[in-house]
Formats: sequence, C-alpha cells, structure tokens
Amino acid sequence: MSAAEDVDKIGLKRGIVIKDDWPGYSLDLFTYPEHYHEDIENVYIPHGIIKNRIERLAHYVMEDFDEDKMVVLCVLKGGYKFCVDLVEFIKTLGRNSNRYLETRVEFIRLKSYLNDQSTEDLHIVGSSDLSFLRGKSVLIVEAIVDTGKTMKALLKHVETFQPKMVKVAGLLVKRVQNMTDSLTDYIGFEIPNRFVVGYALDYNEYFRDLNHICVISKTGKLKYKI
Repeated sequence: MSAAEDVDKIGLKRGIVIKDDWPGYSLDLFTYPEHYHEDIENVYIPHGIIKNRIERLAHYVMEDFDEDKMVVLCVLKGGYKFCVDLVEFIKTLGRNSNRYLETRVEFIRLKSYLNDQSTEDLHIVGSSDLSFLRGKSVLIVEAIVDTGKTMKALLKHVETFQPKMVKVAGLLVKRVQNMTDSLTDYIGFEIPNRFVVGYALDYNEYFRDLNHICVISKTGKLKYKI
C-alpha cells in the first residue's frame, strides 16, 4: 500500500462529518416513542444510517486486528447498542470469510455527566480491576467522545494492565473547544457540539429507547433535569 492510499484509509476511519448547520430530519418522517414528541427537535442520524456506518467500521476492525482473538471493552451504559451491533457485524464478516475474529466482550461503566454537562471527574462504577486485559488486543467501544478527557483517563487506566494493543471505536465524536488530541481510531460520525440522545445515549436515563440519534429540545432538558 502506498503512503497516499494509507492516508486515504485513515481518513475513511475518521468518520462521516456532519456540518454545523445540519438541521436534521423532520420528526414526521420517522417513527419514535410518541411520549417524546415535545422532547426532541429532530432526527439527527436515522437508525438505518447508524447501522450501515457501524458495518463499515466492522470491516476496518477486521483489517487492523491481525490476531484471531480480541477483547471488546464496552463502556456502559451508552455504548451497549453500538457494541452489540459492532460485534454482530464482526461475527457476520467472520462467518462469510476465511478469517474469524473471536470476540470476548467485557463491560465497564463510567460516569462523567451531570444533566447535559461533562464534568471533570471520571468515576468507574463497579470493579476497576481489568487484569484480564494483560497481553490482549483490546478494542474500547464508546458511544460518544467530546473533550476526550474521559477517554484519556480510561486509556491511562487500561494501560496500567499492560494490554498488547489498544484501539478505540467511538460512534460519535464532537467538535468542541479544548478537545484533546484525537484518541479515537474508528469514528462513526463527527458531529457539532450538540447534545444528542437515542441509540442508548441518554439524558438522565431517559431516551435510551430511541432507535434514532436525535437532538434533545429545551422542553426535554427541563422536563428530565435533576
């Protein structure tokens, strides 16, 4: 592979860029839980487009992990749908080719948001012992990366257990001020700094049941604020 081809492939992994002025789709075009009608502004990324992009990310993962085993570290709760779909696509690719990438899925839960604001503190909920990662090829699966502070702290924690290799898949990466250097190897969508919900992304535990990724409305923020 030439240097130019290598750069192009890296660029493809950087995600579909959604521009700042993207208005999203009208709610009338899609189905969604009716009790959220006043709580979301639009459908920002439809479910079908999400699934198709994840299938493409699965191809990139298969190309990059040259061993036959991988540990997938799913960041809960927001990452569980992304993780399930990504792993299923990886399995499907394996069944339809001469190479099968065995995936062991483990879970870690992080908490760094209060309402719609990311806090400075990273809290690992539950066991923080990740000694099973020692010597393993690891893929961290996260739903959304914004400033990168949470991911940077998680990577630092993971590295203490001496994995063989660590890569990060982020379904969404936000364009925000003071964002650290990119820590995400596979990106689904690069989006403006808007607070989105759905596809397991929540606002105080609401909206996880939306299949589409949507922009929350002011009404929704006030209704479910804690």
